[in-house]
Amino acid sequence: MADALHELSVAEAGALLRSGELTSAELTRHALDRIALLDPALHAFILVTRDSALERAVEADRELRAGIDRGPLHGIPYALKDIFDVAGVPTTNASRLCAGTVAEADSTVERRLRDGGAVGLGKLNTFEFAVGGPSFDLPFPPARNPWSEDHVPSGSSSGSGAAVAAGLLRVTVGSDTSGSTRGPAFHCGAVGLKPTYGLVSGHGARTLSPTLDHFGPLTWTVADAAATLRVIAGHDPADPRTADRRVPDYPRELGREVTGLRVAHSPGWYAEDPLTLPEITLGIKRALGVLEGLGAHVEEVTPPPYDVFNACGRIIFAAEAFAAHEAELRRRPRSFGRYTYQRVMPGAGVAAADLLRAREVRRWLRRRLDATVFDRHDVLVTVCGQTTAARWSDFPEDWPPPGLVNDMQTIPFSVTGHPALSLPIGFAANGLPIGLQIVGRAFDEATVLRVAAALEAELGQRHRRPPSPPTTGTVS
Repeated sequence: MADALHELSVAEAGALLRSGELTSAELTRHALDRIALLDPALHAFILVTRDSALERAVEADRELRAGIDRGPLHGIPYALKDIFDVAGVPTTNASRLCAGTVAEADSTVERRLRDGGAVGLGKLNTFEFAVGGPSFDLPFPPARNPWSEDHVPSGSSSGSGAAVAAGLLRVTVGSDTSGSTRGPAFHCGAVGLKPTYGLVSGHGARTLSPTLDHFGPLTWTVADAAATLRVIAGHDPADPRTADRRVPDYPRELGREVTGLRVAHSPGWYAEDPLTLPEITLGIKRALGVLEGLGAHVEEVTPPPYDVFNACGRIIFAAEAFAAHEAELRRRPRSFGRYTYQRVMPGAGVAAADLLRAREVRRWLRRRLDATVFDRHDVLVTVCGQTTAARWSDFPEDWPPPGLVNDMQTIPFSVTGHPALSLPIGFAANGLPIGLQIVGRAFDEATVLRVAAALEAELGQRHRRPPSPPTTGTVS
């Protein structure tokens, strides 16, 4: 069993933990050993908290033997993107500006995972302050894409995508401001969920753009994401952005059929764009056919133009990201990584009138998306990214990289706050992962996850892992 432990889903591992056939200590040691073996090449982790992980695993085993069950993640190893505070552990944000900064208290996400009996393994790599880029001028080497060392894992939750795809662990939590969880999931062949704005607390997580920041799971399977969301979601008095709503039992919702659901799709955003790989267009078409075969009703829709979402989001992001870092940009500008500085500084030029106008457009976009899609449809199936992972050679010294086009179409749902999930659906001709995006009504993650689970059962590639260590050059 030991060689296959990293392939167990949360539910599978949980069943073995509760039956006594497996212990959390065994599961945790297996993960730690796999990290020690593979992470020197991947750089997915910034910090591994081995001793505390083993202590928490032993405690989880003791509680389970005593009949204390804290929920679906009890005894399950996880790791956090290194923007979340964990008491007594450094929060580096992958930046020299945070050298020596040790958190005094847990972030709400960490506290809920700990209260749920989960076992923290440490902190995962990220682009600096969850923005920046795949940089070599930071205190930590950038994470590598486990499918090919010549390609980036995307970002900013780069370590999360690499760690999950390589089987170092099955559960991580990252942040997503314009696609920072969905992007690495898409480019590494994992599941990335951006929940509805305000469903998961950001208390104790580094702020980048307070009205765009979302926090959610990046996992190996849809069911793993559902289990993680069940634990971390919910109102938090410490974060006024969170909604005071009942949290559904997401894992229980997965077994429901999709018969009768109304599914929208938006080929106008991507199908005629020469940037979109034909494998992705065909993959989305195949997925829609699967849903029709399962009894769903599929209909083409015309949401507002993608470019309007993108322009609106970029203005809000620029203004808020600059405001979040203004003090240090003025005091210690040379301490930032080059990409981070170059990406955040333009926000200094956003006028108040421009920001107010962008916020008005955001409200209009939210209303129009509901009117054109969600007033009559349960989910929207659309593109997530248009090409496979970029090469390291695409990133020169200065940002933006000339000729490198942002292929992700994730920002619309960061702007509107709707839940959106990146689901792997196969591989392109070059052997790198591809996927699609499933979007739902506000606070209807249950339906998004249900549709994703149905597609995963037909299209999923869970049995296929990257080479160890990653290959050099085009993969096959």
